[in-house]
Amino acid sequence: ALDVRQGEFLVIVGPSGCGKTTVLNLLAGLDTPSGGTVSIDDRVITAPGPDRGVMFQDYALFPWQTVRGNVEFGLRYGPAGHALAAAARDERVRRTIELVGLTGAEQKYPSQLSGGMRQRVALARLMANEPEVLLMDEPLAALDAQTRIILQDELLRIWGQDRPASQRRTVVFITHAIDEAVFLADRIAVMTTHPGRLK
Repeated sequence: ALDVRQGEFLVIVGPSGCGKTTVLNLLAGLDTPSGGTVSIDDRVITAPGPDRGVMFQDYALFPWQTVRGNVEFGLRYGPAGHALAAAARDERVRRTIELVGLTGAEQKYPSQLSGGMRQRVALARLMANEPEVLLMDEPLAALDAQTRIILQDELLRIWGQDRPASQRRTVVFITHAIDEAVFLADRIAVMTTHPGRLK
């Protein structure tokens, strides 16, 4: 069994094909387990929900939306923003864009951004919805080494490394890079391959 604690930054590492992404998809509610159960706060996960946000390696941004349009998309069209008035939504989008260091780039489109900036947009979009749990599948893997180091620091700052666990979001982060895992994690779960098991 794998237990993830409130406010923890848990990193899962393991060789390609061992099932790291499958674990994340189960937590996200994108897949269902063939055996056993996956639950959050004693509620069995059967589908995606606004309490969990997912960030992928390939940005998954809408190319026809600006930075601002991408960041506010979930608040405008998803359940996370249903209770927000327009002014409150605008303020949250502004604050989130500032948080990831993209102030001034709000009207740019993804094609006009570097890889690092695109990943900041993806992170801002995730944070704007204010999910309790952040599920991240190798989100920094495609970046150059310098940008990756910068965003690792940013990620820890945004997660709330200086705050007590009760005030932090919970992160489950997948990587195959041991140095990244050691730098980011409170705790590391190591998986083996054939069959995929927690070691």
